[in-house]
Amino acid sequence: MKKMIVVISISLMVYACGNQDTGAAKSSDSASITNAPKSVPAVKDVTENPDYSAGLELIAKSDCLTCHKIDEKLIGPAYRDVANKYTADDKTINMLANKVIKGGTGVWGPVAMPPHSALSTEDASKMIKYILLLKNK
Repeated sequence: MKKMIVVISISLMVYACGNQDTGAAKSSDSASITNAPKSVPAVKDVTENPDYSAGLELIAKSDCLTCHKIDEKLIGPAYRDVANKYTADDKTINMLANKVIKGGTGVWGPVAMPPHSALSTEDASKMIKYILLLKNK
């Protein structure tokens, strides 16, 4: 009985923690953040950026790290892979924040990311700004 509960629990966690989307804007996929955007101030050391500390704090308090790591794919993509795929402009930040809130599937594989409907758009945007600061230079 315990084995069945453990298997079901793990299956639900795998299903719930995928970072996917149903219809990402393909035009944003190939863009980069080499030019310092308005929404993420240019700072030599990204850890000094207020968006970095605000987003990191929110992520640490959330369940995000159950499915994501900075440099390693877990159930969902690595944060650095997300940062390398998207630009850090306001339109992209809003789109990704909405994906976090609504959930989705398709961009990173078949495992769905569950909705985080209790998360405000402002907090989701802060989290996304932190992630986008992790872009490889």
